[in-house]
Amino acid sequence: MGFEQLAELRDRLRAEKEQAKTDNSKPRKRKSAPPTKPREQDPAVEAIWRLQKHFPLAFPVNPAPKVPLKEGIFKDAEQHLELLGITREQLKLGIATWCQGSRYWASMTENAPRLDLSGQAVGTVTAAQALHAKRQASRQRGQARRLQSKPKQHSQALAADTAAE
Repeated sequence: MGFEQLAELRDRLRAEKEQAKTDNSKPRKRKSAPPTKPREQDPAVEAIWRLQKHFPLAFPVNPAPKVPLKEGIFKDAEQHLELLGITREQLKLGIATWCQGSRYWASMTENAPRLDLSGQAVGTVTAAQALHAKRQASRQRGQARRLQSKPKQHSQALAADTAAE
C-alpha cells in the first residue's frame, strides 16, 4: 500500500469518525484510553511522518512533488534513528513505502538530481533507472485498473448467471 493510499485511508477514516460523531445525538461515556491517530496505528505512516518532520527537503509533504532520493539513503537515515524515535524496521518500511508510490515514480526522470537527507544533490537518475520507474508506474496503473474492473466483471458474471436460470 503506497503512502498516498495510506493518507487517503486516514482521511476517509477521519471523515467517517466525524460523521459518526454528528449522527449520534446521545452523549457517550468517554473511553478510558484516548483513540490513537491513524499515523500511530501504521508503522510506515508514522515513519514517513517523522522523516517529513526532520528532513522536509528529502521527504516533502503533499502536494509538493516527491524527489528522487540518494541511493543508500536508508544507511544515512539509520544514523538518525534516535532523533526520529522509530525502530530500524519502521524506518525500512517507511522508506520502502515512500519509494513505491506514483508520485515517487513520476519524480524519477533521467538526469533528475538525487537528494540526500539535507536536500543536497548527490547524484542523478540514470536512463535505466528512469525507464524502470516508468515501467513501475505503468504496472501500478495496470494493477489499479484491474482492481477497479473486478467488481464490474463479478457483477456482470452474476447477472449472466441469474439470466441463464
